[in-house]
Amino acid sequence: MFEDKELYVKELKPYLYLLDENHEASAFVVIGEKKACLIDTMMGYHDYKKVISEITDKPVMVINTHGHPDHIYGNIFFDEAYINPKDIPMTEMFVNAPAFAEPCKAMGISMPPFKEIKGGDIVDLGGKTLEIYDLPGHTYGGILLLLKEDRILFTGDSINHHLWMQTPGGVSLTDCVKSIDNVLFLEKEADLILHGHARDYDDISLMRCVRDGIQEIIDGKTQNDKPYEWFGGVCKQHAFKVLEGKHYQQDDHVIVYQENNI
Repeated sequence: MFEDKELYVKELKPYLYLLDENHEASAFVVIGEKKACLIDTMMGYHDYKKVISEITDKPVMVINTHGHPDHIYGNIFFDEAYINPKDIPMTEMFVNAPAFAEPCKAMGISMPPFKEIKGGDIVDLGGKTLEIYDLPGHTYGGILLLLKEDRILFTGDSINHHLWMQTPGGVSLTDCVKSIDNVLFLEKEADLILHGHARDYDDISLMRCVRDGIQEIIDGKTQNDKPYEWFGGVCKQHAFKVLEGKHYQQDDHVIVYQENNI
């Protein structure tokens, strides 16, 4: 917390801002007529409440797309935060980890209580509406948020260019495909995606491309898959294709997975 990390603030629209923390994680501020919403809070390197106060004087609510540290640790600067209850057990594990809990205790700060949010909920910011959809995959309690008026889908880590499916707390690849199939109708409701490590927009087609890439793994089309090293060991990575002529912010697209979790 309060580490010397760069925070990039990018205005996408007069009422929509992207916060990019040292290219490690991203968050988004959506400003309505009545209040603002901060989607994810990154690693807690900066006082985001203060940062947002320089953007808007509206009251701010916090919604976490899922329970991993690089999306929840910045909750410490707020009085409450919303998350899918299916991810709360995982968040408690990360919040109680000594590397986080001990500095918080020394500074006299603590994580605020979690309030529940889940698929079917609607958040009215005043002229801006966020519709919530469940997408269990990367984590059991992953959610999507549709900014209905602007046809923008916030996907956290559930849909992105490097989809991690190898970590504990996520579903099998087969169940993940089923989850994405349940929300593919959002292709007709949104044109753009902003994911949890974005620096700009992606085309909505990224969602179907991720889904089809996972299906390739399930179907055994993995002969060209390469090893993938991460802090938990070595697993596999599967490159997937995106559509020509569409806008994607990255050139490489992979699904990371464990061979025993298909």
